[in-house]
Amino acid sequence: MFRPSPFPRRLALAGLLGLVLLSPAAALVPPDWSPRPGQYVWKPELAPRGPVVVVASLPLQQLHVYRNGVRIGATTISSGKRGHETPVGVFTILQKRAEHYSNLYDNAPMPWMQRLTWDGIALHAGRLPGHPASHGCIRLPDAFAKALFSTTRPGDVVIVTDRAGVPGPAAGGDVMAAMGRTGLADAIDEWAPERAPTGPVSIVLSTRDGRLVVMRDGVRIGSARVHADPALRLGTRAWVLLEGRGEGTDPVLPDRAARRWQAIEVERPGDGDLAVRQALEAGALAIPPELARRIDALLVPGATVVLTDAPLGEGAQRRPLELETDATPR
Repeated sequence: MFRPSPFPRRLALAGLLGLVLLSPAAALVPPDWSPRPGQYVWKPELAPRGPVVVVASLPLQQLHVYRNGVRIGATTISSGKRGHETPVGVFTILQKRAEHYSNLYDNAPMPWMQRLTWDGIALHAGRLPGHPASHGCIRLPDAFAKALFSTTRPGDVVIVTDRAGVPGPAAGGDVMAAMGRTGLADAIDEWAPERAPTGPVSIVLSTRDGRLVVMRDGVRIGSARVHADPALRLGTRAWVLLEGRGEGTDPVLPDRAARRWQAIEVERPGDGDLAVRQALEAGALAIPPELARRIDALLVPGATVVLTDAPLGEGAQRRPLELETDATPR
């Protein structure tokens, strides 16, 4: 899965890291929203511009769409049935086709298809019986699937979580500042941003492996060793950089306004869970200060950050999470 170079099309993880200043989501639907199968809400005018993030909760059988941290859509879904479970993880939209047919399951129609993996997982319109019933894809109401199709772009982030909840208000924290105050000297193994001068940025950190990888446009441009206490059980958490500025100053560059981030918890944390901020304050997690500064210079709205205790590479005992990044099929 994880190889020294070039960066693989499928990263065996859902991991990225960065500063954290979180944004509340709009109250598009009530917290106890219990829609009927096929019911949805779509209000794109609530946030006309900004990075789009799609979050699917498998326990709730719901999908929520955020633009610049504001929820603009919510719908019921039907995910993968037993034996064909939809994988949990952080994905990017690899391909879009308004008319598409499955090459795996009897040429089944998959209208408004948005591909998440090259082995068959996608968002598309389909039948919604009120429970998981697909072969792994996430089915949506037809009108909602069409509206979502017209809103997203290749490279937009789709997060599939096993959490029975959706992103909401959360406290901010100077995570990058805390990580930049301590760390390993001379721990940067690789830094070559010229390999991919433009494109979406992702920062991948595995506390299990004690390693961080920086990607741009699906290409690895940097890697480093990090300090991570082996006892950390943080689960998998993702952050997406929003447009605009937050309150206070930037933790890395004090003469600049703070950034705004949206947070999503992807997988339940393991035993002995520690909050990220607690881990930083205790010195249990840190990255090299110079690497923190280099990453900060790359960040643009839409950058995705995932921190995980899953492994980066193959051969590990625990199942890696997957992040599809490259828009070229194998």
